Amino acid sequence: MKGPRADRYTMGARSPESTRPACVFLARHGETDYNAAGRFQGRLAVPLNANGRAQAEQLAIHAAGKGFTELWCSPLARARETAQIVGAALALAPSEDERLVETDCGSWTDRTFAELKAEDPDGFAAFGRADPDFAFPDGESFAAQTARVIAALQEIGGRAQPTLVVTHGMAIRLAFAAVGRPLASVANAALLDWSGAASSSGRAPDF
Repeated sequence: MKGPRADRYTMGARSPESTRPACVFLARHGETDYNAAGRFQGRLAVPLNANGRAQAEQLAIHAAGKGFTELWCSPLARARETAQIVGAALALAPSEDERLVETDCGSWTDRTFAELKAEDPDGFAAFGRADPDFAFPDGESFAAQTARVIAALQEIGGRAQPTLVVTHGMAIRLAFAAVGRPLASVANAALLDWSGAASSSGRAPDF
């Protein structure tokens, strides 16, 4: 399936309803040591920590009553491990899609939020608000990430439903923004209905 133009999706602007298939739920992976330390992990092969594995077990419990028929995930270690824990509980084997990976953080990879906020306050602020014009230095833009994530979700959503997709925090924020429901943050192991389950505060609920 050919991906959509990157400029079709703007943060906070509602795109056509066909962008968002019904019965697709998005889940963020469990916590890693990088998450706990406030460090950019991008596409590094960072595994879940003990808390993240416990979160994945709780995610499996929350997902159990949804009747999911398919399970998809990013191939990055933290998402794949989360999906394997969930899949074992749901008797579903996760399928991987490269388009669901987290943003390539470029030269910000492996650096802390604190040091980059001090070094590049404007850039860090643009990152924090998921500015559609933001691009990581020597890395990927949010516009490019939005295009590939939406293309993947459109294709996955055209298959058997309901479907669970385990991916990354920014991927989820961009997917929600593309359908006009921007989220200020997404908690580790949050389970979200892409048809629009977001709280009035704009924060992603933990179901």
